[in-house]
Amino acid sequence: MTLKDQVLYQVKELETEHHHEDQPTAYDWINNALDIQYIINEKKEYLGARILVTFGGPNIWVNTQYDQVEGYWGTDQETWTYKDILGIDEACRDLFECC
Repeated sequence: MTLKDQVLYQVKELETEHHHEDQPTAYDWINNALDIQYIINEKKEYLGARILVTFGGPNIWVNTQYDQVEGYWGTDQETWTYKDILGIDEACRDLFECC
């Protein structure tokens, strides 16, 4: 699977609506994250988050500030936008503000 394929797979996972009772929430999705980096301004106000979903070949991050999935593997890079239908950015904001 190419880097582009893996990034597009993550985009599809983020945008897929599940029409049944087992639909994951944004918090379920975040719970499986490997790392979260919060993006803030000089006033320490929340701007977004970068969420690590895979690493080690390739590294794939979900960037909620720009609604992008970013993939990195060696010198290769792929970036694609996504629709935040789960409300991941809002959930990250809630987590940031509660701490």
